[in-house]
Formats: sequence, C-alpha cells, structure tokens
Amino acid sequence: MNRRLVIRLLGSILMIEAAAMLPSFFVALYFGDGDALSFVYTMGLLLAFGLPMRYLSRPKVLDLRAREGFLVVPLAWLLMSMFGALPFVFSGMIPNYVDAVFEAVSGFTTTGASILCQFVGQPRGAMFWRSFTHWVGGMGVLVLTLAILPKMSGRTSHLVRAESPGPTLSKLLPRMGDTAKVLYLIYGVLTFIMIVILMLCGMNLYDAAIHAMGTAGTGGFSNYGSSVGAFDSATIDAVITFFMVLFGINFALFYKLIHGDWRDVKNNEELRWYLCIFFGVTLLVTLIMLPTYEGDFLTSLRYSSFQIASIISTTGYATADFNLWPIAARMLIFFTMFIGSCAGSTAGGMKICRVGMMCKQSLREVRRVFQPRKVQVVRFEGKAVEEPILRQIAVFAFVYVALVVIGALLVSFEGLYDVETNFTAALTCVSNVGPGLGFVGPSGNFAGYGAFSKMVLSLLMLAGRLEIFPILALFHPAIWRK
Repeated sequence: MNRRLVIRLLGSILMIEAAAMLPSFFVALYFGDGDALSFVYTMGLLLAFGLPMRYLSRPKVLDLRAREGFLVVPLAWLLMSMFGALPFVFSGMIPNYVDAVFEAVSGFTTTGASILCQFVGQPRGAMFWRSFTHWVGGMGVLVLTLAILPKMSGRTSHLVRAESPGPTLSKLLPRMGDTAKVLYLIYGVLTFIMIVILMLCGMNLYDAAIHAMGTAGTGGFSNYGSSVGAFDSATIDAVITFFMVLFGINFALFYKLIHGDWRDVKNNEELRWYLCIFFGVTLLVTLIMLPTYEGDFLTSLRYSSFQIASIISTTGYATADFNLWPIAARMLIFFTMFIGSCAGSTAGGMKICRVGMMCKQSLREVRRVFQPRKVQVVRFEGKAVEEPILRQIAVFAFVYVALVVIGALLVSFEGLYDVETNFTAALTCVSNVGPGLGFVGPSGNFAGYGAFSKMVLSLLMLAGRLEIFPILALFHPAIWRK
C-alpha cells in the first residue's frame, strides 16, 4: 500500500473541508449569533493537520491503485465527519461530541437523521453548515476533491468508483477530473434554480438556501422542527416534491439532455422503473389516505406525493406525520425505504437498477425450472448483464439486509425502544433516508439513543452512503499490508 499517497490525499481533503466552511463562516458573521469563531477554530485545526499531510508527505509513485482508492474513501469520510462535528461543539449548538459526530455523519451522508430537539434560537451559521454538509456529501466528497484538484493522483477513477452510488461508474468524459467538474456544475446550477424558485414562492434567502441544499443532496435537514410543514404552503410543497424527484435521477441523464440526447433519456430503463414506482406508490397512498382527508383527492395527493417523493429520494423532509397514517400506507413507505432512487444520483437506498436486475434475475431462475436447457440472459438498459455483476448485486443485497438486521439488534441492547423503532432506525440509516417509524418518525428524532447506538447508527449511515464495501474493506487485513 502506498501510505504516503494515502496521507497526501487525506491532507488535501482536510484542506478542502476547511475551504468548504467559508460560506458558513460568512453566514455566521452576517447574522452575528456568536458562532463565527467556531469556524475559525475548526478551519485552523483542519489546516494544522491538512497542510503537513498534503505537503510533507511526498510519495515516490503517484499511481493510485484500487487498494488505495478503497482505503482513502472511508477514511476521508470519517475524518470529514469528525472535523465537521467541531463547529457544532464549539458553537454550543451540540455540546456532546458523540451527538455532534452523529449529526455531521448524518449531514455528509445525506441521511437527515437528527438528534436536535430545539431549533429556535440556534446559531444560524452552524445551522447553515449543518445543511451545507448535505450539499457537499450529496455529489460526493471525493468528486468535489477531483473537481478542484484533478491532477493530484493517477487513476482517480478508483476514488469515485469507491464513492459513487450504483453497481457501475458513469464516466461522462475521458478524464475523471473533467467528469467531476461537469457533475458539480450541473449540481450547482440546479441548486441555484431551486433557491430562486423557493424565494419566488415566499421563502427568504436563508430558508431557501437551507431547503435547496437539503433537497439537492437529498438529505432533509431543515431549520424548523416541523420541517417543510412549517411553511404550510401547497406551492412550496409542490416545488420541493418536483426537485426531490429530480435529484433522484442519474446525473448522467442531465448531461445527455444538455447535449440533446433525448432518445437515450426517454429509453432509459432505470428512469422508467423509478418514475413508475414513484407514481404507482403515490397513487396507492393517495387512495388509502382519502378517508383521512375527508375524500379531498387533491389534498390527499399533495401530502402523499410529497412524502413518497421524500422517502424514495431518501431526502427525509416531512409535511405530515406518516407515523399516524394507516398501516397500508406505512407499509408502502417501508417498501420505498429499501428501494431508493437511481444510481448516479444523490439519493441513497439499494438503487432502482439493482432492484430491477434482481427482479429479472429472479424471473430467470423461475423460468429455468421449466426450461433448464434454454440459455436465458438478463438484460437491463437493452444490454446483457454480465454474471459477475449479477453475483455482486446479490451479495450486495444480502449484506445490505444483514447490516440492517445486525444494526437493529445492536441498538436493541440498550432496551430503549420497540422493534419497529429499532428496525426502521437501522434501515433508515443504511438507506440514508432520515426519518423512520415509531419514535424515530417525522415528529421524533434519534436523541433518545445512547452513545453506543449513535456510533452504530453512524457507521450504518457511512456504510449505506459508500455502498457498504469501502467501509467493510477497512476491516480486511489485506488492505493495510504494504
């Protein structure tokens, strides 16, 4: 293992995190809530560690292999979260460091699970940083690093492959650094457009930026205890619903749209699966909720579409407490927590493409019972899927479910909550959704869990955001060998 190269890359990432805190620092200065120094202290610590790591570590070879890539990614996210928690501690918003790390991990992984119980009177610079972590983590910490420092290493695709959501890597341009710049440009433009539209709908700039960053990163942190429901606006609900669905789409399709490849977008199978699941589940929940809203179809559609968009895109915003909804509606929400959105988006979950391939593979195995000699190929996006990819997806699904079960078991040792709460808490963390059911539903939070459970849930959030295997790789002895 090229340890010097790993240290150099981690130093670069810490320096970039320091720069990423500047917008929050200026927000803190503008509002004058007394939290500006918390960013000064944190940026000083980041530079104190990052500069020596970046410039004193001089690797002889800059060729980045897969082993280094899969080591840098989880370590980078861990370091980003540990340092990213410091503004919460220094500002006094979250005095307990374990709680602050949980909040930072939830922010960077775009989960949106929170331990905050009090929203009124919190320092606005720290609250801005809390949501800005969504925006940075949504597209990816390493993608941002490559967009800024594209020549810092050799085969940088190993970094993005270990961090990118989905079974395959979408490389838009020959150079990975150029691909990263294009992705962040699209990401930034869409976020800016959403901020403008939300301001036109009546939000002030601060609220619009907070909720646009939470939507773009599909994270769901709000600066209000009742989330988007605090605005009580059908127009704002509709705008955020549209953008939540939009940010659940593979960003490679936006690039194709810009270049006029409408046919590829229209024929994209994963996109069709995604939209069909969203509209189908929304319609079912709307019909189930009709009695609750006294037969008013439009009102039922408003709240149902928002909540399903929030869950399937793993954003986690809420306009209603779906904990109180009928059991059938809650089961559909539970179902969408597993699925998530498209690969190559900012969303979490298992991803639509994996679910689609698993469904087709299951049908193939059923047909083999009746036609054992017939050669049957699984096709997705019009192409034959290679058997190694199908095996990888099957293993991913097994480990995914196993992590949820093991996580639920571990947090249950504290004996604080019921099975529904513990299981959906683990599921929502692995899927990076945010709210679960029971005591961790939209009207609750994760503050009641102890330090051990919060550390377990933080690891689950990181595992879910990094597609499981990079985190598991840290526990494999071979990756640490020289």
